[in-house]
Amino acid sequence: MRSLISATLVMAGVVAAVAGASAQPAAPARPALQKPEETANTMGQAERLALQSDLAWVGLYNGAITGDASARMVAAIKEFQKGRGAKPTGVLNPQERGVLADTAKRKQESVGWKIVTDSGSGARLGIPTKLAPQQTSDAKGARWTSATGTVQIVLERRKESNATTAGIAEREKKEAGRRIDYTVVKPDFFVLSGLQGLKKFYLRGALRGDEVRILTILYDPAVETAVGPVVIAMSSAFNPFAAAVQTAGPPPRKAVEYGTGIVVSDDGAIIADRQITDGCLAVAIAGFGNADRVAEDKAHELALLRIYGARGLKALNLATNAAKTALDLTGIADPLSQGGGAAVSSVKASVAQFDGGKDVALSPAPTPGFSGSAALDGDGKFAGVALLKPAQMAGPANTGSATQAVLVTADTVRNFLKAHDVKTSGASTDARASVVRVICVRK
Repeated sequence: MRSLISATLVMAGVVAAVAGASAQPAAPARPALQKPEETANTMGQAERLALQSDLAWVGLYNGAITGDASARMVAAIKEFQKGRGAKPTGVLNPQERGVLADTAKRKQESVGWKIVTDSGSGARLGIPTKLAPQQTSDAKGARWTSATGTVQIVLERRKESNATTAGIAEREKKEAGRRIDYTVVKPDFFVLSGLQGLKKFYLRGALRGDEVRILTILYDPAVETAVGPVVIAMSSAFNPFAAAVQTAGPPPRKAVEYGTGIVVSDDGAIIADRQITDGCLAVAIAGFGNADRVAEDKAHELALLRIYGARGLKALNLATNAAKTALDLTGIADPLSQGGGAAVSSVKASVAQFDGGKDVALSPAPTPGFSGSAALDGDGKFAGVALLKPAQMAGPANTGSATQAVLVTADTVRNFLKAHDVKTSGASTDARASVVRVICVRK
């Protein structure tokens, strides 16, 4: 009997405990982790375009470079991380993004990648000028080839009445010696790939009205490892009717453009972005007045400015080289980026590695106004000058402007100053005290 009572009391206690627990407020649910695709969607489209382009250049992404986040893009990011022995999260940290950007930049340089406009048709193309340096053109189009014919790029233009992309694609399939492995046909474009004789080929055609434009890339299978990423880049860069949606020539320069300058000597020498200070009626340094542009380095896009009679300048210490690849960029953002203000600020960026005196890719790119900003590592040592440049991306031309960031290394900056007899006198390691706003006024 006693055991039955004990058991009953124990059971009652358990029930009471459960009831009490259920009466307690429920613990707040943990927020769901953000998926990599969702993280990618928080980026600007230009950033996603640059990311897809870089992944394509390192041979990991073989989809259309559109700037849209996708499972394919995330898978490519994970493969990149695995290849470096990192955890495959599908989201790149700043160091990984810097390595990817630098690797892609070197791949582009190795093939001589350039975005060009065909003078006859106005079509926009990406061309690997080192792989196919020989160019010829006539009324029917243009051709780029290697010296031995290993790589051939052909842009063809012709008129066809009552044509459809499906009909044109069928005729292209029947071209002598072609075996088709892959076909996509849309109302305004089509893609074919396969073998043509002993060469691999990729063809992208487009139709507007009665005008047909076709880009064909042929290459030997032996060079597929090197040429494959280039083909993907060329396909995405190809805008067959670019002239219809873009004005000819370079985009107009801004009437007033802002950048950052670095004071490098107490007597008024300032390093700045050459492009920012190009074609100006006047160059001004905010708070100090007008400046003269006394020298330039076109290869590295640096300009040397000088202001006279200024007091209170604090020159940055350029004597010590940065050893770390995680950097702080200190500059003055464009007034539009800070509500009309002129505050000095710092942002994080990184490089894959320092490569002697060569410029290296910097990621992520800072906001407008930061071109010419000072880059220092966590120990306050000088890494170089950060510049913003239009990206030579393998993406569509009408998806907004994109920029890439480049670090002009400390050695290059010092050599430029030495060549123009600038005796650096900087002792300051506080970049905030040594940067100034550069203002270019054009017509």
